[in-house]
Amino acid sequence: MSGKIRVGIGGWTYEPWRGGVFFPEKWPEKRELEYASRKMSAIEVNGTYYSGFKPPTFAKWRDETPEGFVLTLKASRFCTNRKVLAEAGESVARFVTQGITELGDKLGPILWQFMATKKFDAEDFGAFLKLLPEKQDGIALRHAIEVRHESFNHPEFVRLCRAAGAAIVFADSAKYPTLADVTGDFVYARLEDAKTGVETGYTSDELDRWAKVAKSWAEGHQPDGLTYADRASHTGGVFRDVFVFMINGAKERAPAAAMSLIERV
Repeated sequence: MSGKIRVGIGGWTYEPWRGGVFFPEKWPEKRELEYASRKMSAIEVNGTYYSGFKPPTFAKWRDETPEGFVLTLKASRFCTNRKVLAEAGESVARFVTQGITELGDKLGPILWQFMATKKFDAEDFGAFLKLLPEKQDGIALRHAIEVRHESFNHPEFVRLCRAAGAAIVFADSAKYPTLADVTGDFVYARLEDAKTGVETGYTSDELDRWAKVAKSWAEGHQPDGLTYADRASHTGGVFRDVFVFMINGAKERAPAAAMSLIERV
């Protein structure tokens, strides 16, 4: 027994994926989500970070994708790219009320991504977490927090996220901290270190390792070999859904990396 593991990519419109690399030759661009959603079990939507969308767009995405598929949404930059996070309430409300619940059970976690220059301020960050709603239109919302400054490698950050039920994003990145503390009822991982020279982005051994890590998360564990800010505070044994995205790095390799990992989990 374990939680469900979903694996995917970031977005679905990327020119280097066309022409037989991922999408078949001459595949219609307007049907790229339809195709990608049948090769992946989740996709992270980056466009929602830059602009808002209307309810019919979310409904269209819902209808173009198969049962069991999930779209995670990157929250608006206006929520996270600010000096005082406690003042983000209006922007947070605008994001969650734009029509995201049209996705229904295909709505995955919301990704709240912070710039690498944003430092940890316990009081302000705690106030921000309290702004994140538990529900919208009767649908439960799940929140994933991605931070990119070393100051967040702190037990208090772990405590705040755990109290809020928000998941700290694990990022396999050479640029940012890689915090693997489990703080929510799901795990959200972004694997960002793919290599252009490797056909599947990550080598076979690396993919085997990430498959093992994902299974460990799904079974309620905190895997060995990762970095933790406060591992001792974790209580295991709780099955968790796991979201793993092949994103950034060598983006042209992301679909092959994701499909290879799907075969392993």
